[in-house]
Amino acid sequence: MQVVGLTTQQEVYVASKDRKFRSNEILKILDQDLDLPLGEVVETQSYNRFIPLSIKDSFVDSGVIESLRSIGYDIDEDEINIAKVRLITEAAYPIKTGVEAEVPHFSEVKEMLIKEEPQRGLVLGVIKGTEEMAEGMEDNLKDIAPLLEDDEIVAQQGIPFNFKVRAMHQYPHIGIIGGSGSGKSFGMRVILEELMKLEIPTLVFDPHFEMDFSNQFEGLSNKYQSDFDNKFEVFQVGQDVGVNFEDLKTKDLKDLLSAASGLSESMLNAVESLHNPKGRKDSLFTFKGRLQDLQTALELGKNKIEKKLKSGELDSHKKEEYYDYQKLLEDYSSLHLSSINGLVWRLNKLDRHGVFNESIIEIEEALRARKLAVIQGPIWLLQVFATYLLGNLYRQRRDYKDAEYRGEPADYFPPFVVATDEAHNFAPKGYDSPSKSIIKEISQEGRKYGTFLILATQRPTLLEDTITAQLNTKFVFRTVRALDIETIKKETDLTAEETNRLPYLESGDAFVSSAVFGRTMAVRIRVAKTTSPHTQNPFDELDAKTKEDNDNFYELIIDHLPIYENELLHKLQEINSQLTGTVLSRNELVERLDQLAVKDKIEKEESPLGGSTYNLKK
Repeated sequence: MQVVGLTTQQEVYVASKDRKFRSNEILKILDQDLDLPLGEVVETQSYNRFIPLSIKDSFVDSGVIESLRSIGYDIDEDEINIAKVRLITEAAYPIKTGVEAEVPHFSEVKEMLIKEEPQRGLVLGVIKGTEEMAEGMEDNLKDIAPLLEDDEIVAQQGIPFNFKVRAMHQYPHIGIIGGSGSGKSFGMRVILEELMKLEIPTLVFDPHFEMDFSNQFEGLSNKYQSDFDNKFEVFQVGQDVGVNFEDLKTKDLKDLLSAASGLSESMLNAVESLHNPKGRKDSLFTFKGRLQDLQTALELGKNKIEKKLKSGELDSHKKEEYYDYQKLLEDYSSLHLSSINGLVWRLNKLDRHGVFNESIIEIEEALRARKLAVIQGPIWLLQVFATYLLGNLYRQRRDYKDAEYRGEPADYFPPFVVATDEAHNFAPKGYDSPSKSIIKEISQEGRKYGTFLILATQRPTLLEDTITAQLNTKFVFRTVRALDIETIKKETDLTAEETNRLPYLESGDAFVSSAVFGRTMAVRIRVAKTTSPHTQNPFDELDAKTKEDNDNFYELIIDHLPIYENELLHKLQEINSQLTGTVLSRNELVERLDQLAVKDKIEKEESPLGGSTYNLKK
């Protein structure tokens, strides 16, 4: 391998007759005057005797071609492999043309590529293009990151990508970006598995009901498996966890109601006036009762209430009720019926979905026990709940650290990580959402309190800009939308060549732009140790369900065979008596029997006298 053509302080071209180059591999340039600089292959091409046909589309100019001729390459006969190599550290002056290049030993790149030992960091995959250098690795770096290639698990090939999670104290927050089928969710799962390995308290919002870590990845060798059963807990909003209404501050209640549906200025004023009046703590019962009573009072109106009280037709109980209506109108004369109607509707919506049925105590206990807590629910409900939950937990952590700084006693609450998919729904750009303000606050201030974000999204363009800018590490998977690629260009240090490759990345491949490494790394994410409960192909599910139904029906009718067409109604009655939840008509029974006959499970014979007979297969 030799340096050819015009060189600069940043880039050189390396050519070889015998060796093909890999994208992202690292080469050592044997320029002694510059202390043997390292460079990364950013583009590579091969040429043969038909080179004139493709030279116009090449990154190589005529100067490189002439340089190849001058050092003995036969352009018309030889197959020539050329790589554009970008120096990892800018040279003091241009590289000497003609010097040789070679693959460095592991010891020469270890400091650059290994930022953390596997047992202390997140083992997320393999650095692409490092296969040759991996031979000199220490044993503790070998065989720790198996890969998935064409649905088959293969051994680790290359230097492992170990993310230094402790560096998040200096470079906080992680973004995971990628389109559908890019491996984004797979990458999120691997990161969460590694956080569980280190027992880092983590809160996961799971709108797709897929972050369950009970099922081992099929075909994974025992030596790679890990048991996460005691390291995570799953909670569903409205069933297992919810909001204790009595703990709500007025701001919390406004955030919850606006998460159900936006609040007007008039509605916000109404909540301020009606919640916890005169310092009294409201329960859901008392607040809802006050809202509904005020709603009724406003519908009746002052004149009708006074007329009823003067009429003498009300019994003592009803009279007391109308006096309460009158008092409410006096206390809240500035509030409008339309605002109260809106608040009642929003409160009832939250109540119907069980938001106020439980508390967050179990989530707090899980985080204190250094577990991963998965919160599941539909996206809108998670947005509602996240507003309250994040505000509460972050406040506990912040209060502890502030008290510690002042030297005051305080209840300990651990540092924790917040992870969510569909992050652009929780913190959208261009309009306000209740959860956006707390996520934005954590993105800006969470580092000093030990609270960190892992935000995954298919649409980085739709994520709040302030939050995107705070993501110091970004995993960029396959992305095809031009707007999203433009956002990635602005928010990462990916080169033009790397961003051009984004639409064509294989599922599971990613560029990692990280301040921890100081450069972009091409990485293949390791195979996950667990699998989502929703991994079955829906068409396989359809076939399996049909087969199961047919097998069950065959087992049911086998004792009723033979079945003669003129006895169908009698047999139908017997068969329906054994079915649960389903009743067959005569035509449906004939159709099911014909299907079994077509599948060769039973025989169908035509009688010479007319009609059919269904019998056991001989």
